[in-house]
Amino acid sequence: MAIGYGPWERAGDRKVLPPFQAKGIAPAAGYASTVEDLARFAAWQFRLLSYKSNEVLAPNTLREMQRIHFVDPSGSPTWGLGFSAWKVGKDNFVGHGGSCPGYQTQLTLELEDRIAVTVMTNGIDVRAGGLARQAYAIMAPAIKAARDSTPPKPADPSLAAYTGTYDEAWGGETEIFIWEGGLAAISFPTDHPVDEITKLRKVGAHTFARVRDDGKLAEQWTFDVGPDGRATALRRNYNVIPRVR
Repeated sequence: MAIGYGPWERAGDRKVLPPFQAKGIAPAAGYASTVEDLARFAAWQFRLLSYKSNEVLAPNTLREMQRIHFVDPSGSPTWGLGFSAWKVGKDNFVGHGGSCPGYQTQLTLELEDRIAVTVMTNGIDVRAGGLARQAYAIMAPAIKAARDSTPPKPADPSLAAYTGTYDEAWGGETEIFIWEGGLAAISFPTDHPVDEITKLRKVGAHTFARVRDDGKLAEQWTFDVGPDGRATALRRNYNVIPRVR
């Protein structure tokens, strides 16, 4: 079992926490698992909800557990029976988090598209629910596209020469990567990586322009390239940002 850690302390360290003893609340909090087991648990629920299985529970019983039964007077959160239930835009989610000294976990299922995310962390202050939300935001569009009968347009293989991690002088990083068949960038740290994606369009030799939200082109980004054809630095707004990985 992974060692559990406490929160970051002022000195910049984490303390190792002793194994949690559930004792009298073992039926509710004495459960240990793996991400693989929780993925199987999610797959079982999807099978049941599609009426392709009648294992352990009847499909209607699980549907009743995932239906909203309780609403906080403020309107949020909302609960089913043994599950949290919530809606984000057009997506309907159910799930459950786990927490004990040294650990935070989250299992989230999107019911309409049958996509599940499971996150397990061994740091008590790590936001497993936030990681699950961002993982869904990043991966769900790609999973949905992969299910489409029309294959996505392949990216220009020459774009791989620019991908990598670039070290910002003020302590952050910019990641250059392939996205939706083209080149894109994210500056880290960020709490919402999908919202921070900057798309780039090639306009010249090793030169790209930022694509604005309205589709028009903005300032140019230029890459320095080494003898092997790989980018060594990014020049943006008169700043030279070296590639470190």
